[in-house]
Amino acid sequence: MAKHGKKYLEVAKQMDAETFYEPLEAIELVKKTARAKFDETVEVAVRLGVDPRKQDQAVRGVVVLPHGTGKTKRVLVFAKGDKAKEAEAAGADFVGDQDMINKIQQGWFDFDVCVATPDMMSEVGKLGRILGGKGLMPNPKAGTVTFDVAKAVQEIKAGKIEYRLDKAGQIHAPIGKVSFDAEKLAENFQALIDALNRAKPAAAKGVYLKNIAVSSTMGPSARVNATALR
Repeated sequence: MAKHGKKYLEVAKQMDAETFYEPLEAIELVKKTARAKFDETVEVAVRLGVDPRKQDQAVRGVVVLPHGTGKTKRVLVFAKGDKAKEAEAAGADFVGDQDMINKIQQGWFDFDVCVATPDMMSEVGKLGRILGGKGLMPNPKAGTVTFDVAKAVQEIKAGKIEYRLDKAGQIHAPIGKVSFDAEKLAENFQALIDALNRAKPAAAKGVYLKNIAVSSTMGPSARVNATALR
């Protein structure tokens, strides 16, 4: 069991472990108890009522947070010709084809998200082990394999995040920074929850949104009342 320091335990007293807070109230508590010297990320953890072992109950998708994440992502686009020019015009940080593939094979990873046009995937697929292990492989379900590279880049820069069910049946996702206004964090939170509700598998039975908690990177978590969000 993880041990926490005195400062953590002190601020944790401000949260009642038995209370389920309304989203805005939980977020305000998280902001109040954030104690790190850096601008912590506010994260949401959702336990879903699905079986992660079953393919027909997989939950994965993307959502554009209305107020972004507070972090500007470096976007790499694998594209050629006019599509490469479109990506550059849209604000992609790095654009290329075989030259970028070669750089990655040599150990270069100065980017956060990869986008690729479908015609590039036969070559990009050769990086499967390298990119897949880091969660960076372009994927159609995440909107990162597309000919509309301009839209993909713009959405990522605007605050698009990907969520994916883990082996424990949970979703973990950032919704902004502690420095954000509580109302903006609440709107980002609601956008994520709405996306999860839309992504509910047809095979899922019973309670779908089981448990929800909000926390900062280094702070204690506040449990959220999920009843009204189902």
